[in-house]
Amino acid sequence: MSAPGVTCLIPAWNERARIGNVLAAVKDHPLIARVLVVDDGSTDGTADLVRGLGVDLLQSQSVPGKAGNLGKTGALALGLRAVDTPLVLLLDADLIGIDADAVTRLIAPVQTGAASATISLRGNSPLLWRLIGLDYISGERVLPMALLQPRLEALTRLPRFGFEVFLNRMLIAEGLRVAVVRWPDVASPSKAGKHGLWRGIKGDLGMMRDIFRTIPPLQCLMQIGRLRRLARLRPEGCHAAGVAIGRGRL
Repeated sequence: MSAPGVTCLIPAWNERARIGNVLAAVKDHPLIARVLVVDDGSTDGTADLVRGLGVDLLQSQSVPGKAGNLGKTGALALGLRAVDTPLVLLLDADLIGIDADAVTRLIAPVQTGAASATISLRGNSPLLWRLIGLDYISGERVLPMALLQPRLEALTRLPRFGFEVFLNRMLIAEGLRVAVVRWPDVASPSKAGKHGLWRGIKGDLGMMRDIFRTIPPLQCLMQIGRLRRLARLRPEGCHAAGVAIGRGRL
């Protein structure tokens, strides 16, 4: 496999209790050249923890013209401007059960040229997503920066949680090969589990509102179908690895 050409980009807001596990999986990973955390106005000491672990840190409130909590899309847009590698690995800061092997399996199809992009399918993804073999709003992906670079300005105009469906639209428009990588041992805690029932429900409703502000509900369904078609074929050797790879162009 080629030398590292991957930046791991992690947006974080008040994730001091969880982000250490994620950083342990990616820090010093042989396929990752740089780990960059964007602290999005945390008030729980997330930035101090990250700084102490020796990975790169970008704080949204310290950037001229930026203040407070930007939301996930804003934090990612900020971090992507600092990425100078050909590939970017996007990870949520609250993942449970992630390890270096899971990271390798997400990166490998893109770095070897078997696919142009990967999307994770976590073990605790909604049952429907697991049944159809695709979590279309998964936050864990590997993508070519050549796809993202021309669209960085457009990202700044998206709602706080419009990032993933915007990415889907780009992948579909370009007809790129997509690999879905199953992560049965990796989970993402629910918003209710992190913030309490009512705040969790409010957060989930806000996320769905932002998704539907980015694309209408019918387009969400169409995205799912088109992404499944891009990832529907499994070349020899991918089945056992838990990877489904489509036949779009590179």
